[in-house]
Amino acid sequence: MLLVLTGITMVMVGILAVMNELTREPIAQANAKTLSDAVSAVVPGFDNDPIAEKRVEEVDGVSYTIYPATKGGEYLGAAVESSSLGFGGQLTIIVGFDKDGKINDYSVLKHAETPGLGAKADTWFKKGNKGDITGLSPANGDLTVSKDGGQIDAITASTITSRAFLKAVNNAYKVYQGNADTTTGATQTVAQAK
Repeated sequence: MLLVLTGITMVMVGILAVMNELTREPIAQANAKTLSDAVSAVVPGFDNDPIAEKRVEEVDGVSYTIYPATKGGEYLGAAVESSSLGFGGQLTIIVGFDKDGKINDYSVLKHAETPGLGAKADTWFKKGNKGDITGLSPANGDLTVSKDGGQIDAITASTITSRAFLKAVNNAYKVYQGNADTTTGATQTVAQAK
C-alpha cells in the first residue's frame, strides 16, 4: 500500500509541475497586460513607457512602485502602486497623480474583500460615484472617511475596506511626493500646495 500511495503522489506531483510550467507564461502575460492597462487608465496621454522606466521605493519595509509618465519629454505625473491591509487581506491599487499631485484615477489590482461589499472599492471612489476622489489631493492632509471626520463617503457596510483603500491612496501620494520629477518643478508644485 505504501508503494501505491508513493506512486500516486509522484504522478500527481509530476502533473502539477507540468501544469505549472504550461501556465506560467500565460499568467505572466495576463498580469503584464493588467498592469499596462491600469497605468494607461490612471495616467492618460503619455508617450513614454512608464513600466520600463519604473522605480521601486522602499519606505518602512514596504515597497512602492512608481511609473513616471511623460509626453514629448514633459512630465505629466505618475502612477504609484500601493497596498494596504483591508478586511479580507491585502488590497493593492495603482493611483495616478497629475504633475500637481491631484488624483487622476485609480485601479484596483488585487483584493480579497467581501463580494458585494468591500469589493465595491473598484468603482466606489471613481469619478461621479459617492466616494469620488478624483481631482483631490492629499497635499492638505490625508484623505479619510466621513466617519473619521474626513470628506470621503465610505463604502456602505465596508468602513474597514474604505479606510484601507484611502490609506493606500495616502501612502501612494507620500511616495509620489518624494519621487516627483524634480527637473520639471513637479515636486516644488506639490510641496507648495501644502
